[in-house]
Amino acid sequence: MKFSNQLTRCTLDGPLGPMTLAAHDGGLVGIWFDGQQHRPDPSAWAVNPRHPMLASATRQLQEYFAGNRQVFDMALDLDGGTGFQQQVWRALLEIPLGQTVSYGAISQRIGRPRAVRAVGAAVGRNPLSIVVPCHRIVGTNGALTGYAGGLDRKTALLQLESPRLDH
Repeated sequence: MKFSNQLTRCTLDGPLGPMTLAAHDGGLVGIWFDGQQHRPDPSAWAVNPRHPMLASATRQLQEYFAGNRQVFDMALDLDGGTGFQQQVWRALLEIPLGQTVSYGAISQRIGRPRAVRAVGAAVGRNPLSIVVPCHRIVGTNGALTGYAGGLDRKTALLQLESPRLDH
């Protein structure tokens, strides 16, 4: 993954632990939990929690964690990934709240039915946790499988989303 040193960042102390958010004027580039696999080193990025993209993303994530937001409305920049990764991440954006989909189903959706392992690798490198809902991906048998932010967080996110369907 490639990220510009011209990004701006902030930290959000969420209920599942601290998160680093990164953006530029064109969109949100990343949301990573502390300790998450494939998290870039943000130390070269300027800190500014008042940056319009970061302030909006922070507010929307807080609303999500409070149970008051089901859909995110923010500009996303997925350019840090390869063309294939971007295709997978866009497919993740189509998974509705409260639903899960298998890696195989995603590979079918993008027209690459034999690329299940490559889809899994792309899902694991998703730079926009929660907003690009990689936590909604499960194994073929419905089992919870790897999550770069940790299976405990994946379980918590799915539990957070499941009661919202009753409203």
